[in-house]
Amino acid sequence: MAWGGNPRLHILTTDPSVAKVSGGRKKTVSFSSMPSEKKVSSAADCLAFMQGGCELKKVRPNSRIYSRFYTLDPELACLRWEPSKKDGDRARLDISAIREVRTGKSTETFLHNGPLDNLGEEAAFSIIHGDEYQSLDLVALSADVANIWVTGLRYLLSHPGSSGGGDGGVGEGSTGSKMRQNWLAAEFVLVDEDGHGIVSEDTAVATICKLCPGIREAKVRLRFKEIQRSKEKLTSHVTLEEFQEAYCELCTRPDVYFLLVQLSKDQECLDAQDLRLFLETEQGLSLATTEGCLELLRRFEPSTAGRERGLLGLDGFTRYLQSAECQLLDPEHQNVCQDMKMPLSHYFISASYRSYLLDDQVHGRADLGGLIRALQAGCRCLELGVTDGPEGEPLLGVEHGTDGNALEVVNKYAFLTSQYPLLLYLCQRCLPSQQRTLAQHLKKVFGPKLYTPESLPVSLGGRATTLPSPEQLKGKVLLVGKKLPPEEEGSEGEVSEEDEEIEELGVVLVVPPPPQPRRLRLRREFESPEELVNFTKRNLTRVRPSSVRLDSSNPNPQGYWKGGVQLVALNQQTPGAMLDLTRGRFMQNGGCGYVLRPAVMREEVSYFSAQSQGCVPGVPPQTLRVKVISAHSLPKPQGSGAKGEVIDPYVVLELHGVPADCTEQRTRTAAQNQDDPLFDETFEFQVNMPELALLRFVVLDDDYIGDDFIGQCTIAFECLQPGYRNVPLLGLAGDPLPHASLFVHIAITNRRGGGKAQRRGLSVRRGARRGREYVTLRNMGIKVLDDTFRPASGPLREATDLREDALSATVAFKEQCGLPPMATLKQCIQSLATRLQSPDGSPSATLTLKEGYPCLEPVGNLTDATRKLLNGYDMMISANKQLIENADGVHERIAQVQKEGMVFHEDLPRLGEKENLKGRKQSKAVESFAWNITVLKGQCDLLRGAKLDALDALRQLALACEASGLILTSDGHYTPHGLSSRRGSSHGNGRI
Repeated sequence: MAWGGNPRLHILTTDPSVAKVSGGRKKTVSFSSMPSEKKVSSAADCLAFMQGGCELKKVRPNSRIYSRFYTLDPELACLRWEPSKKDGDRARLDISAIREVRTGKSTETFLHNGPLDNLGEEAAFSIIHGDEYQSLDLVALSADVANIWVTGLRYLLSHPGSSGGGDGGVGEGSTGSKMRQNWLAAEFVLVDEDGHGIVSEDTAVATICKLCPGIREAKVRLRFKEIQRSKEKLTSHVTLEEFQEAYCELCTRPDVYFLLVQLSKDQECLDAQDLRLFLETEQGLSLATTEGCLELLRRFEPSTAGRERGLLGLDGFTRYLQSAECQLLDPEHQNVCQDMKMPLSHYFISASYRSYLLDDQVHGRADLGGLIRALQAGCRCLELGVTDGPEGEPLLGVEHGTDGNALEVVNKYAFLTSQYPLLLYLCQRCLPSQQRTLAQHLKKVFGPKLYTPESLPVSLGGRATTLPSPEQLKGKVLLVGKKLPPEEEGSEGEVSEEDEEIEELGVVLVVPPPPQPRRLRLRREFESPEELVNFTKRNLTRVRPSSVRLDSSNPNPQGYWKGGVQLVALNQQTPGAMLDLTRGRFMQNGGCGYVLRPAVMREEVSYFSAQSQGCVPGVPPQTLRVKVISAHSLPKPQGSGAKGEVIDPYVVLELHGVPADCTEQRTRTAAQNQDDPLFDETFEFQVNMPELALLRFVVLDDDYIGDDFIGQCTIAFECLQPGYRNVPLLGLAGDPLPHASLFVHIAITNRRGGGKAQRRGLSVRRGARRGREYVTLRNMGIKVLDDTFRPASGPLREATDLREDALSATVAFKEQCGLPPMATLKQCIQSLATRLQSPDGSPSATLTLKEGYPCLEPVGNLTDATRKLLNGYDMMISANKQLIENADGVHERIAQVQKEGMVFHEDLPRLGEKENLKGRKQSKAVESFAWNITVLKGQCDLLRGAKLDALDALRQLALACEASGLILTSDGHYTPHGLSSRRGSSHGNGRI
């Protein structure tokens, strides 16, 4: 039986990663359940694996890389390597000299050497040792091997008695493993009706499938058959030991196990404090409480002993990570969470186009079910074609060949999914007499739901200049179609083919009819992307697939959203990437069919271009870091002609947004890795326009004939939750795939350096201001305005310096702590605390207040390396202090220039004429004015956010120091400078 019921790591005897340098069969490590492989289990077996040794790459500070064979000695007392120029006694590292073990490329050796970029981040780790905290930087041939070494070394560090004395009781099992075995024994007793200690194979299989939802029954049954064959059993009955062995092998997720070991100090279970620290530092839940953690623990821990003792074991932790609470989509967005009281033109609106056609657009059969599915999916704009019918009755296109009444169906399902207004787009070619009949039917079917001017306040009726809001129009059906112009007399007249209006609202609905999909035909005055965005601030615009195409393909909606188009009508009956993007977009507001457009598309004076190739003025760019860890319960592609039962999956990550953000990356193929592959690969994306960005995960099969699609999930950037998250996969039609998911880690930070990605490492800080890019205002060619904007240049530079200095100092401190820029300050203090611990266990530094700021004062003698680390902490505090104390004044000066500039907004045309600006020059001046106002407002927002982040950083530091034992006060609590318990309070007079 596996020690402690831990995950099985299998050593294959066919691949070159583990072998003596001098010769012998080479091996590799992988996670699987092949019966012919030698079993290796977590802590105890990781140590045994390390004693057998394997090849690791040793990285020198001069970028040179040496392959060495590393082993753990039989007494668990030291590491040895060969070949080496040193003699045997010197080519060793005592375990007692190791201070910490870091994962990833976190030391100066890794950070400062560009040639090392081709070495995998997940396979890298560093052993920090000696009083000067020197680093032994290593890279394994796979992330799996690196995990074994990191787990084994950390176990030895947390169990000092293990080294120097054989196995040191390693095989006795941890608290968590004992909890697990006792729980499985209790579950076994429940199904052992006779009490003889054996159950039938069918019972054992059913029990494991119940305890581990998502596992395939055939996989469990195969494992029991293998156990029977290995023991040459004549009966299929299953003993308790066999039941425990099969469960632990099949249901242990190695990725979750290694995470648990890291968090639990190798106890293989988490107490409430461990869980709280995990929620705060990794999952972004800054307000987590011990009581809340205990409640969470009781909900997910399956063992009675664990719940009673307040411990979360491996299975409970796995269940938590697989739960809805840990999904990538922020649960706040599962309901309507945006302001719904803005004008309709401020929203993207989910729109359907001929979704009632089952096949092609010409000969396709009509189906009323298509309308139902569109409405159930949250569509708020339907298109219905109407033609002259027999006996004076107009005929709706959807009713061809059906017995149903389309209007009755729409009325029944209009507001079941969403209460917000439904736009009914009538594309009618009827005689006046049948139009009158159609009007009567509409009034009869929809009754009071049908919008009329009287149904809203008088101020919004007639020729309103601003559209009403979705909140005001709740439960209303708005008719969209041709309307007679005001100058037309009588009850009949002629209208344009191109202009449509929402009945009685007087707002133009531009309908570009492109001759080909993905092409937009616009009036000449809107050929500029910037002007199109400005036009959509007050007007609704709609695009649709080409009406002359035969198939029901869809254009890319992102191409139109970035131009401000609110209604991108898609064939909802056509699955694929375009529909996935649409579903992802509208999930960010509870699937109600309305999503607020970015602020730069709503504000009266703002600059935004759909063709932006870099930073968007006024919008803080972000860095998104995604680690694809593993996938689970993957099915074969539907309709696939794959060669066998085994799939070769890989994951594609697509980022959709403005042109500068659009990119695609993929993992390696997990060849022959069945349905639970491990990837452990990290990808980084620069996001210039977060409010428009969508992240799409696509899982594909490399071993296929025909269909390669396994599943996908598309989520708006604004909905991403940080930390370790599960990503439920959807099938081609958008339906959930049972139990199929990805397991990922997400980190999002503000990009350093004001826009352009910079080389990693501490060298970035040296002379940072000399190479810093500063945002600038544009010259308008209108003297009075140029003079007004000119005083902003100084405070704009000051604002950038305050933000970037604080950010650079914080990143530098993180790197000195051996952590990446994505790490939290709490993680930094945890790392720092281990170095500040004196031999007697007391901290060699304490937290004190200097002018209200948390400073670390050394106590006693410190090594040079530790003192350097404390200096880095001091520099970070100093930079954040400068930001907090100077932000108000700089903010006020920038805001004053913005206010003075806006005074001239309404007078721009006259001022341009006065300077003899005409045509394109006049337009350019207006564009530059919008640019300047957008920059000023954006820099004010950035500075305000930076100050709030700095105040929050002080709070993080104080709590982390307290949790790490670095604070000595009478009550154990204190409030940092200018910081109340509620985030968002500000220092000084609160002007920001």
